[in-house]
Amino acid sequence: MQGSPGRTPMPNTRLLVLFGSQTGTAQDVSERLSREAWRRELGCRVQALDSYPVVNLINEPLVIFVCATTGQGEPPDNMKNFWRFIFRRNLPSTSLCQMDFAVLGLGDSSYAKFNFVAKKLHRRLLQLGGSALLPVCLGDDQHELGPDATIDPWLHDLWEKVLGPHPLPLDLSLTPPGVPWPSKFTLKFLQEVPSTCSEELCVTGTDPQGPPSELQPFLAPMVTNQRVTGPSHFQDVRLIEFDITGSGVSFPRALGVPHSFVAGDVVLIQPENTASHVQQFCQVLGLDPDQHFTLQPRELGVLCPARLPQPCSIQRLVSQYLDIASVPRRSFFELLACLSCHELEREKLLELSSAQGQEDLCEYCTRPRRTVLEVLCDFPHTAGAIPPDYLLDLIPLIRPRAFSIASSLLAHPSRLQILVAVVQYQTRLKEPRRGLCSNWLASLDPGQGNVLFFGCRQRDQDFYWEAEWTELQTRGCLTLVTAFSREQEQKVYVQHRLRELGPLVWGLLDLRGAHFYLAGNAKYMPADVSDALTSIFQEEGGLSGPAAAAYLARLQRTLRFQTETWA
Repeated sequence: MQGSPGRTPMPNTRLLVLFGSQTGTAQDVSERLSREAWRRELGCRVQALDSYPVVNLINEPLVIFVCATTGQGEPPDNMKNFWRFIFRRNLPSTSLCQMDFAVLGLGDSSYAKFNFVAKKLHRRLLQLGGSALLPVCLGDDQHELGPDATIDPWLHDLWEKVLGPHPLPLDLSLTPPGVPWPSKFTLKFLQEVPSTCSEELCVTGTDPQGPPSELQPFLAPMVTNQRVTGPSHFQDVRLIEFDITGSGVSFPRALGVPHSFVAGDVVLIQPENTASHVQQFCQVLGLDPDQHFTLQPRELGVLCPARLPQPCSIQRLVSQYLDIASVPRRSFFELLACLSCHELEREKLLELSSAQGQEDLCEYCTRPRRTVLEVLCDFPHTAGAIPPDYLLDLIPLIRPRAFSIASSLLAHPSRLQILVAVVQYQTRLKEPRRGLCSNWLASLDPGQGNVLFFGCRQRDQDFYWEAEWTELQTRGCLTLVTAFSREQEQKVYVQHRLRELGPLVWGLLDLRGAHFYLAGNAKYMPADVSDALTSIFQEEGGLSGPAAAAYLARLQRTLRFQTETWA
C-alpha cells in the first residue's frame, strides 16, 4: 500500500463513491457510506461506475470503490465499460497521482476467484499512481454474519483515515444513529386520478425502438407454461415459452442480424409482487393503492427509477417496483429505527441494526429468510408511521432475474423457451419461502390471460365472430366462456357463467390486476353483471357487502372496469 504523506484529509473533503453491483449489495453498501458521510457533515456523491465519466477521475481527490465479483471472477454489468477503460495499456502511470482511494470488495469465498474484481482493481489503481488509504476490504458472503463482519471494522478505519486529525469542525458533532437522513425523493400525492393514464402509456410495447434491454424490455406474450416433472415429483419444473415476434431478435446472428441468441445465452425477466402481498403491504402502511403521485428527486443528479411512470399509482409502485418479498439488509433496519416513533419497536430495531446485534439479526431475518413485508408486519406501529417519501430509500427495487435460454431460433423461430425450477422451501417460519420470479411465472396461465364471456340467444343464430374467437382459443390466446340463453329450458346469461367461474374471475382481478370490459344491452345486463361481481368479491375474496361494493367502485374509478352499452 502506498502512502500520501503530503496530503492530509480535511473535514470539508467531498467523497465520491463509485460502485459496481449485480444484485444490489454493492449499491446498498455505497449508500451506507453516503449516510455515514452525511452524519460526519461530509459531502458525498454515489454513482454506478458506468454512469460516471471515467475521464474525470484524474480530478477526484478521494474515491471509494465498492465492487462485487460475479460468476468466475467477472465484473458486474454496470461497471464493464469502466473495467475496459481502466485497463487500457496506454494510460500513463501518473494518471491518478492526485487521488486517494480505497476499494471495498464483495464476494463469496466458496468461489476460486474470491473478490477477484476488487483485488485486481486495487492493484491497477496503484499502478496508475493512486494512493491507497487502506488495504482492500474483502467482504465475504460465506461469513456467518455476512460481509458486514469485515466491512464494519474496515469502515471504522476508513473514517479515521479520511478525517485525519480533524474529526469534525468544532461547532458540529456527529449526527447520532437514530436521526433519519434526508430521503432521496419526495412523493407529491395528486388529488384526482390523472385523466390521461400515464401508466398505460408507459407499458412496454411490442414495437421497440432498439434491442431489448434492462431499461427497455420487450413485453413478450407467454404461449406455453407446462410442468415437465411428474405430479408427485418433489420439484415443480416448468417449460415456459414466449412469443418474441416484433422484438427485433431473430436468426441468424452470423448473417448480419444484430440481435439474436443461441441456446445457453441469458434472458432477463422482470417479475411482479403478488396482488395479495401488495394489498397486505398497503394495509400495514396505511396506503391507498389507488392514490396517484409524482416523484421528485431532492438533489440534482439523482434520477428517478427507470420506467416509473409519472404520475404513478401506489398500486403500481408496490406491485412492479418495490421488492417487498426480498430479505431486508441491515440498512433497512437502520432506517426503520430512525423512522420509528414507538419506543419498544425502535429499541429493538436499533439493536438489530447495530454492529453488536448482527447475530440477532442473522437469527431473526437472514437464516429464516424473513421478507421485508413480514418484518413490517412484525413492527406494525413503526410500519404505519413510515413517511411515503422514504419508500424508495427503505425498500430496494425489484431486479430482473436471469434465466438460461433453452431453445434455438433454428428450431423455434420467433420463440424463446426457458426451463424454470419453481423455488419453494421451508424454514422455521410457518409460511414456505417462495422465489418471487419463478412463482410469478408459474402462476401465469397463457390460456387465461384473456377471458371472454360471450352471451347470445343461440350458437347457430347470433354467435358473432365465432370463427375468430375459436381460432384465438385454439392458439392459446383466449379462454372462451359462452352463455346461449335459449338453448336450454332454464335461461343462462353471462352473469350466471361469471358466478360459476367465480374463483377464476376473482383471481384475475385481484391477483393478476386484470381489466374488465362490459359491452351489451343497457337494460338489465350491466346491473346483473355488477351484482354477480359483487357476490364473487364476497364469496371468493371474503369481503363484506360494503367492502365488495367499494372494491367494484375502485375498479370503475381506476378505469379497470369499463362499460359500453346501448338501449
